[in-house]
Amino acid sequence: MTATGLRASALLCLSLSTGLIGTTPAHAARDDANKPLSISADKGGRLDVARQRTEWNGNVVLSRGSMLLKAERMDIQEGSDGYYLAYAQGEAGKPVNFRQDRDVAGESIQGYADQLEYDGRSDTVRFIGNAVVRRMRGSVVADEVSGAVIVYDNRTEVFGVEGGQGALQPNGRVRLVMSPRGSASAPAPAASTPSLQLQPSPGLQPLRKTP
Repeated sequence: MTATGLRASALLCLSLSTGLIGTTPAHAARDDANKPLSISADKGGRLDVARQRTEWNGNVVLSRGSMLLKAERMDIQEGSDGYYLAYAQGEAGKPVNFRQDRDVAGESIQGYADQLEYDGRSDTVRFIGNAVVRRMRGSVVADEVSGAVIVYDNRTEVFGVEGGQGALQPNGRVRLVMSPRGSASAPAPAASTPSLQLQPSPGLQPLRKTP
């Protein structure tokens, strides 16, 4: 199979939706978008007031409510509408890390990759290169997905996963591990707690890159 064929065959979507018709889905922490954005770094940064753009270097930490983003380098731009676009880059042996609470008590989304793009307008996170994203119940991994590129939509809680070059698995394959309900390794979710479901993918929509 060609690289193009492998890339196309390894494209899928995963939805953190309820398995019960008529039940309200859980989402990422909704009040995070209303919280102030905070940034710190070891090596300082640069602020371009005219372009509303900042660059930070050295153990950069960005937080907004329950959302926490850590990277070696980060480039952040604020649009005229007040939304932020962030590009984060790790280094060898130290990938970019992301964490955000869900609206399910004790659950969070955690992930890491070589690079990460966050689009505040669409509330979408794009993990690029050796990407891994997990749904956690406390300190226990409930579900895990890995691939070359993972796009996570905070509003709909849908993951777009793409295989190919840059995936952790051999031959660029994507991988999904799901804990059974009521397993000994993870606590059983409540009846309304959503679980991962495979769905046909409509195709990944790339985020804008910071100019």
